[in-house]
Amino acid sequence: QVQLVESGGGLVQAGGSLALSCTASGDTFSGYAMGWFRQAPGKEREWVGSIGGRGYVTTAADSVKDRVTISRDNVKNTVDLHMNNLTVEDTAIYYCAASRPSSILTKASDAYQYWGQGTQVTVSS
Repeated sequence: QVQLVESGGGLVQAGGSLALSCTASGDTFSGYAMGWFRQAPGKEREWVGSIGGRGYVTTAADSVKDRVTISRDNVKNTVDLHMNNLTVEDTAIYYCAASRPSSILTKASDAYQYWGQGTQVTVSS
């Protein structure tokens, strides 16, 4: 099993950037692909992007791929999400999630076995 805890959310001004981190504990972290998702009020959960177990391969949703960087540190057991040029539409609860095998990156939320509790990001205009 993997336990995931997100951090770094808060209030950000439009045009600014966010830096979220997810810390994992439990099972071998590099054995999991990691994904970031978000859920805005009244909307379905949306995939933001994913990173493979070794950190060499990343992918992101078309809606954010020009603004997003995902990275991981398998020594510190962390995965980070950086997003710039924020708009109010980026306001959401952001979740990290873990899936196996580590080599398959997917946007399907039901493919992820473990989830963090989420961290709120609010973008003000």
